[in-house]
Amino acid sequence: MLFSDVAEHFSKIEATASRLEMSAQIARLLSECKKEEIRPLIYIIEGNVAPAYEGLDIGIGEKFAIRAIAQTSGRSEREVLAEYKKAGDLGSAAEKLLSKKAQLSLASSQNTLMKAYHSFLKIAKLSGAGSQEAKISLLSELLNGATPLEARYLVRFCLGKLRLGVGDPSIIDALSMMKKGDKSDSEAILRAFNLCSDLGEVAEAYISGKSMAHFSAQPFKPIRPALAERLQSAEEIIEKIGKCAVEAKYDGLRMQVHACDGRVEIYSRKLEKMTHMFPEITSAALKLGTKSIIFEGEALAYNPKEKKYYSFQQTIQRKRKYGIDAMSKEFPLRLFVFDLLYLDGKDLTLERYSSRRAMLEKVFRNAEPLVPSEQIITDDPKRLEEYFNKLVGEGLEGIIAKDLNQPYVAGARKFAWIKLKKSYGELADTIDAVIVGYYLGKGQRKEFEFGGLLACVLNEETGKLETIAKIGSGFSEDEMVNLQKMLEEARLKERPKEVNSKLVPDFWVKPKYVITVAADEITLSPMHTCGMVGETGYALRFPRMISLRDDKGPEDITTTKEIMAMFEMQKKRRHD
Repeated sequence: MLFSDVAEHFSKIEATASRLEMSAQIARLLSECKKEEIRPLIYIIEGNVAPAYEGLDIGIGEKFAIRAIAQTSGRSEREVLAEYKKAGDLGSAAEKLLSKKAQLSLASSQNTLMKAYHSFLKIAKLSGAGSQEAKISLLSELLNGATPLEARYLVRFCLGKLRLGVGDPSIIDALSMMKKGDKSDSEAILRAFNLCSDLGEVAEAYISGKSMAHFSAQPFKPIRPALAERLQSAEEIIEKIGKCAVEAKYDGLRMQVHACDGRVEIYSRKLEKMTHMFPEITSAALKLGTKSIIFEGEALAYNPKEKKYYSFQQTIQRKRKYGIDAMSKEFPLRLFVFDLLYLDGKDLTLERYSSRRAMLEKVFRNAEPLVPSEQIITDDPKRLEEYFNKLVGEGLEGIIAKDLNQPYVAGARKFAWIKLKKSYGELADTIDAVIVGYYLGKGQRKEFEFGGLLACVLNEETGKLETIAKIGSGFSEDEMVNLQKMLEEARLKERPKEVNSKLVPDFWVKPKYVITVAADEITLSPMHTCGMVGETGYALRFPRMISLRDDKGPEDITTTKEIMAMFEMQKKRRHD
């Protein structure tokens, strides 16, 4: 398949607002591919060259892409930059400049999908002396054989800004639609993806006719984490799931640890590898005496002398590339293990929670700093409430109640797990939102180039990010400076395609940074698009930023459905 054909499809996808039509268009594109092209194409649509957990980045910055465009178009770098400023998108600038190419290369040849993919892969793997020049050369070669439209997507892909607005759920639906004509296989495909986090592998197997049921937990293929639903009281929890395990909810770093044959990998909540950052966890995992294991836990920085746990802000300092040894001594970690997903060759995700927990307690009986999470078993709302109050009094966030009979629900938010957290003002919980824009400082903040944030939650049904709050408080002056620097690098010239917003910030940004937000309550609003019906949506009243969550990605944020449920809980609580 020619990459120019891929570009034609991408152009149609980009022009599509409907998630269903987007999936239909992807299905048409996939149906034109050979089997061996499916996996690379899926990765490219996702904006990657490999599963995200492999951490392979293209690593071409705007300056280097400008040089490649200049070399190919015969224009000066200054002319390319001027066109970029005019277009607001370097891919569109490349498209325009190559449509009136000033020099033609005798060596140019058409790019196939596989040629483009292998070039992307080479670019991602290049490092060391001379790597930047080699990357520019590879991109220039692709641009040399590209149509103008093709150039738009080649450049955008290399910059990590494909801008199709396509999420994994749309790709999953497209696979089912391509084969079945509808979304009837989407759930089975999603479960397979949740167990291996590699949509390219899943797509290739699905197209080849393999059963999705053959996917199971495997070491070094991170499992997408289970998520908890919310309820507002101990009584509601017991009424919903009956006798349950009630665990302390720790505000730390969620980790999924894989160990097999002397190798250990630690994955973050976002499924990024972070093994080298936590030597004490790696060392402890190797001493467990198991042949192979996958387990999950929450890590907190711990002071063994004072027997005191540090805050999330202090714990997050351990997530760093440099100074690891010094930090591991200053802030040693204790990992509270709360689930066991795989043991000695056996996938445990379909086992009942009570069975998984029994095995967990045997494996981690004497494995400091790996310790089983604290829990009680009860069907008494009063006892659950007392335990909750005890934990909150000790400075913890609250509790997670777990249905003793449920399997591990990978990648989904279901009532197998239910969280109950301490109240913040009137709102019974914080929310996690993604930053989509920011405002310049005004009034007392006029000296700052940062004055506030525009934040969104996720509508899982439409795949859109919907605004929930304009946040102007909760950050210190130092945090304001740091946020401005960080967001300036993610700035976009126009609203991201996946964002549904009536408000227009001073600057749009790529939706990648997640923050925890507290508020007094959820209100109805004509200005915010969260759950909007007609002219009314939901908004946070007096929102304030609690923390930046480096450990979470846009896929982890609070959903519109959750906001609507929290609004109903809020009304019920006031009634009571």
